[in-house]
Amino acid sequence: MNEHVGQKISIQNIIPKSLNRLQTIFLELELLFLKYVGFIPIHAVRKFFYILSGLNMPLDSNIYMGANFFNPSGITIGHDSLIGTNAFLDGRSPLTIGNHSSLASEVMIYNDEHNIHDPNYSNSFGPVTIGDYVFVGPRAIILPNIKIGDGAVIAAGAIVTKNIPPFEVWGGVPAQKISDRKLKNPHYKLGRAMWFQ
Repeated sequence: MNEHVGQKISIQNIIPKSLNRLQTIFLELELLFLKYVGFIPIHAVRKFFYILSGLNMPLDSNIYMGANFFNPSGITIGHDSLIGTNAFLDGRSPLTIGNHSSLASEVMIYNDEHNIHDPNYSNSFGPVTIGDYVFVGPRAIILPNIKIGDGAVIAAGAIVTKNIPPFEVWGGVPAQKISDRKLKNPHYKLGRAMWFQ
């Protein structure tokens, strides 16, 4: 007997494979539940369920409505950070977002990509680290194995495929350096999120 990717199923591996499949189904149900939680228009309620699911975030940070996740237990968000509407956060490998960082609407962060040259189309996981006082513009995409330095700015619609040094402004597809950020010693606070967003 073969499984869906064509590998043989034997008596020795049927129990581990079955348990793994059940675990995957429960995770998919949890992610579906969190997707619906994302439409509750009260930050405190959403935050309660996100933290309950394993997402590591303090009470002074917020995720706006419509967020989607892969493995929320792999995600850590620092203090006074905001995640915009309809963001996608991937925690299959560690995703760390620093303090006072702002991710605009529809930002997508991926920690996994497929190897298109592998006959089994295997996965390749890699962490993403976003520093303090970072701004990521709307609809930017950040791919696996990326480190974004403190104070960096990513323009709207950029696709980040390389590490970004601190206090640099990057944009484009693929993202490249545009300029340096003039503010080198930020101390601002993002403040209170809109109540019903």
